[in-house]
Amino acid sequence: MAKDEDNTGILNIYATFNNTIANVTDLAGNTIGKISGGQITKHDRMRANPTIAMFIAKKVQDLCRDYRIKTLYVRMKGQTGATGIGPGAHAIVRTLTKEGYKILSIAETTCIPRGGPKKPHGRRGRRV
Repeated sequence: MAKDEDNTGILNIYATFNNTIANVTDLAGNTIGKISGGQITKHDRMRANPTIAMFIAKKVQDLCRDYRIKTLYVRMKGQTGATGIGPGAHAIVRTLTKEGYKILSIAETTCIPRGGPKKPHGRRGRRV
């Protein structure tokens, strides 16, 4: 991607209750950079924290500055089958908005399980 041609990118955020991962791509889907909570902190319990997500947003800002990206499409994804998106996703969007980035759209792309594999122990369940 040429540095002076395109100024729009896609920010894919995968936020679970254990970790937060941000992936910046151009409009064609080519990855520019990827930052996770484990790269920011060494504590496992802190990786999904909104405070750590603010530092992830600062690193995303550095990546976007190199490619002169000022507008973003945001795609947020949670863990499949979980109750919702992790706490880090909204903190990243809030921080980037405060820094002056224009968010064109926010989409949730969480997978929804539909049926899945057959449960074990037959139709009537496990009988002891």
